[in-house]
Amino acid sequence: MTDTTSPSAAASSPSAEGPTPSPARVPARAWAALAALSLGLFMIVFDVSIVAVAVPAMARALDADLTSVVWVTSAYLLAYVVPMLFTSRLGDRYGPKRVFVAGLVVFTAASLGSGLSGTVGMLIAARTVQGFGAALLTPQTLTLITHLFPGGERGRAMGVLGGVSALAGVTGPLLGGILVDGLGWQGIFYVNVVVGAAALALSLRVIPDVRPGRAHRFDLVGIVLSGSGLFLVVFGVQNGRTHDWGPLIGPFTVPQTIAAGVFLLAAFLITQARAGSGRDREPLLPLAVFADRGFAAGTAVTVVLGFAMTGMLLPLIVHLQDALGLSPTAAGLVTAPMALVSGVLAPLTGRLSDRVGGRPLLAAGLLVMALGLALIAVRMAPGVPAVQLVPGLLLTGAGMGLVLVPVNSVAMGTVPAEQRGAASGVFFTGRQLGSVLGSAATGVLLQVRISVRVADEARTAAGHLPARHRPGFLASLRDAAESGQTGGAPPRLLPGGLPARLLPQAQDLASQALHAGLARAAADTLLMTAAVLLVGLPAAFAVRTATRSRTARDSHSRTAKDSRSRTTKDPRSRTTKD
Repeated sequence: MTDTTSPSAAASSPSAEGPTPSPARVPARAWAALAALSLGLFMIVFDVSIVAVAVPAMARALDADLTSVVWVTSAYLLAYVVPMLFTSRLGDRYGPKRVFVAGLVVFTAASLGSGLSGTVGMLIAARTVQGFGAALLTPQTLTLITHLFPGGERGRAMGVLGGVSALAGVTGPLLGGILVDGLGWQGIFYVNVVVGAAALALSLRVIPDVRPGRAHRFDLVGIVLSGSGLFLVVFGVQNGRTHDWGPLIGPFTVPQTIAAGVFLLAAFLITQARAGSGRDREPLLPLAVFADRGFAAGTAVTVVLGFAMTGMLLPLIVHLQDALGLSPTAAGLVTAPMALVSGVLAPLTGRLSDRVGGRPLLAAGLLVMALGLALIAVRMAPGVPAVQLVPGLLLTGAGMGLVLVPVNSVAMGTVPAEQRGAASGVFFTGRQLGSVLGSAATGVLLQVRISVRVADEARTAAGHLPARHRPGFLASLRDAAESGQTGGAPPRLLPGGLPARLLPQAQDLASQALHAGLARAAADTLLMTAAVLLVGLPAAFAVRTATRSRTARDSHSRTAKDSRSRTTKDPRSRTTKD
């Protein structure tokens, strides 16, 4: 028996871009449920942004090398991305509220375990469990919103989530520094316990138990193929740079690992197509969802968006901290306006998407975001103060604010109710895969461009030294760039045999060359990220816009339905019939 609460019934409208109904039609309980969902999402986004701040403190406290500490994040991402197709279908079978609550419990308990970890191995294990909790929780947010809010109000609800996500992104790096300084690295996980407990208590009270209309069976073959394929692809991409894209596990190289993952994913798609054509098998991924033009276009845009939002962070951090010498807190303050603008715009664009549709907002957002990144890249030059990056950061934040909410509404607005769980899983998996690819691609490109740009700057700087000292000077800076020791020019990086009278000059020249090379390499990488955003424009323009005739037809249909409901003599007879 399906849930007969009014939020679910209101969500039955298939159009995300239909007429805007009166806000009074959305019960107060739906907005209270949105608050609970927002707390859960805040915790996930906050955790992702705050952990990076604590990496140096973790390495020192746990006596671990950088590679081991990097796995604190990598293990989390693997456990987050890989099972999401499966966890999204759990909501279809057992109800999204139950799975959302289970995700909160797992994530909160794993956060406590992370804070109590005494070794890096224990921390990595706890973070893996934490990632699985996030995978349980995340897909259910969109599924519940599409159940709770009708099409005309869904954009406003998505806008609230977008604002919460931006707020978590702003407060994460800043609050992370305060927590690490005051409580140690464990403090970043203990704060999740507090937020998680509050979200759990509120969720149990206000989120309706929306139940699926029929029992869904698990596609075990699909689960194994999709999980294995995603694991190999994500694992290979994450470790490609660390292993120099060579041998990874035994005789298997990074490219071979990624290729094996792609092969398994191709086999997964074939099995899903066959399962969808049969009567006795239910696919894990119903390919029919991609026949929905809005969902296909929205998913493509969210992959590009995930790539850009993650890919732009590394070059920004390298420029602000290494090239300009800012502290992590100061760098966070410089980038804060970008997230603040995004957070302010998100609720506004949520309402606007209900009126004008998704196409103009998605296209404008991608263009504005690309323009902002390009403007930042132009100002990434030696000696240019960080404040001159703010106009580009504001544009980038405005572009993010225009896209983040409408892309959710476009993708999920017209998906049939019985496919929302699977569609939500595909949507979030696409964004996380885009994030992983963005992180890997920008890391590789940035290192390549650092080597090239530092070598160019070193040749120019070497011209100010006597000819016999130039080869050693060039070699020392080349080694510094290739080894990643690019935060300055300590004397040990300079060649031996330099006369004492030349040492101060050589140090100054090396520092200038390194900082200039870093700035220009970061700019090159940021321009690549901007170009990727433009790749998503065709998908944005593929979104259908709402027509006046369709709007009028939907309005007339809803008005007639409401009229029939008001003239029903015994309202209880309709509920019994349902």
